[in-house]
Amino acid sequence: MNYIEKLGFKAKDCKAEIANASSAQKNDALLEIAHVLRRNCDMIREENLKDLKAAAARGMSEVMQDRLRLDDKRIEGMAAACEKLCAASDPVGEIIGGEVRPNGMKITRVRVPMGVIGIIYESRPNVTVDAAALCLKSGNAVILRGGKEAINSNICLVKLMQQAIRVAGLPESIVQLVEDTDRGVALDMMQANGFLDVLIPRGGARLIQTVVKTATVPVIETGTGNCHVYVDASADLNMAVDITDNGKTQRPSVCNAVESCLVHRDVAEDFLPRLKERLDKHSVEIRGCELTRMILGDEVVLATDEDYVTEFLDYIISIKVVDSLREAIEHINSYSTGHSECIVTESLFSAEEFQKRVDSAAVYVNCSTRFTDGDEFGLGAEIGISTQKLHARGPMGLRALTTEKWLVNGNGQIRK
Repeated sequence: MNYIEKLGFKAKDCKAEIANASSAQKNDALLEIAHVLRRNCDMIREENLKDLKAAAARGMSEVMQDRLRLDDKRIEGMAAACEKLCAASDPVGEIIGGEVRPNGMKITRVRVPMGVIGIIYESRPNVTVDAAALCLKSGNAVILRGGKEAINSNICLVKLMQQAIRVAGLPESIVQLVEDTDRGVALDMMQANGFLDVLIPRGGARLIQTVVKTATVPVIETGTGNCHVYVDASADLNMAVDITDNGKTQRPSVCNAVESCLVHRDVAEDFLPRLKERLDKHSVEIRGCELTRMILGDEVVLATDEDYVTEFLDYIISIKVVDSLREAIEHINSYSTGHSECIVTESLFSAEEFQKRVDSAAVYVNCSTRFTDGDEFGLGAEIGISTQKLHARGPMGLRALTTEKWLVNGNGQIRK
């Protein structure tokens, strides 16, 4: 029996208990987790500092170190997210639909937990708490495998959560952490058939594609975010600058950050200098098409097809001038990862065409892609942003962590 199988057995042993736990029991555990995080804030920061020092020694970029960092504000955010989940309706047992058949059988569809969920993710230790809390509230056991860069933070957080779960009277194995960071162990997790009911990867394109291509257990693919803003010919240019700047610089290391800006030729000469002036305040590197370089100068790097397909997660943006709304839509559907796209326009026709024809999980008109988030969409914390079309798409909250069961009641019917 390998290491993952040992964790899997523990998870399977307790999955029935958490699946059938009352809303009150689960909420008690979540409140206790919030309490223990606040009470041990200093210890969490100390363990996180070990990870940050190791990351700096390995030459990790400042942007990526920001993803790794846990300060008082972020710890409070994790605690508050647990409390918010307490107020959320419990999806387990929710009646989805039903009918009485002509033969008298009563059929009811209800939500039930998936069982044991595996989550593989990178860098951001706040995911450890968010994911565990969502799985707990939705009645699932969870096995977490974070990146080695956050191992000290994750061990600390999971031990604290297990302590809180015990205090609430539930088995601590509801939440487990893979403490062995060897890649071979990650492979075992991807192929833990019979133990994991579903595996959810969160992270960069390489991690997600590795899981999708290697896993033999069912996978929900959460997306890398090559997100776009298209500035239409009728756009309010001040609004367009604000939205593009917010999408790119407010937090460039996250999946809903803007990576590419498309600009209609009719407004490019007016808009692009304004945008550059704003982006220069954050030292954003611009990689643009030939016309972008003609307008903004040789300091703009000539963009390649690779630049238009890349999720930079950094202070870098690709820009292309386009001749029409149609060209913008075709470009996005060709280069996007299907995450989040925005059009800035005053034209109702352009807005409706963009939302109808762009094939992404979230499509915006006149607002930042940074809102693609479970909390911002009213779901509470999220497990990730799904860019696939089966089971779940977009921000995945509590209901996305359940499946359905068909309950059939009769009084002796037999099939003829």
